[in-house]
Amino acid sequence: MLTWLIVLPVPAVLLGAVRLLRRRRAGHALRWLLAGNLALLGCACVLVVTALTGPAQASAQAAASGGGNGAALIGAAIAVAGASIGAAIAVAYTGAAALAALSERPEMFGRAMVIVGLAEGIAVYGLVVAVLLIGKA
Repeated sequence: MLTWLIVLPVPAVLLGAVRLLRRRRAGHALRWLLAGNLALLGCACVLVVTALTGPAQASAQAAASGGGNGAALIGAAIAVAGASIGAAIAVAYTGAAALAALSERPEMFGRAMVIVGLAEGIAVYGLVVAVLLIGKA
């Protein structure tokens, strides 16, 4: 697994080098960006499959010692990441709208901050789910 973590940036560097060599044709920038993203996605998928399948000996030792809580920890990480990204998007839109409203009517400060706080509550829900999952692991 450590090998994959070290090798994963290599396709990104290679694609960047090829892009610098082919800089003359700027019309294909979207194609190069798409190809680079697909290559990195493929390498990340290989990394995830390698990490999840792993050696059978390590999984047998984990099952024998009762340490099979990796799925709960991965679920907790996904819950926190998803909730944080969702909260960031929500706060970005509601914060911009709140500032626009406050520039016209400053007396709406309380209402605007409540709306932004509700959007931030999404991240708190993700943390609660993560704590519950870690507690069950």
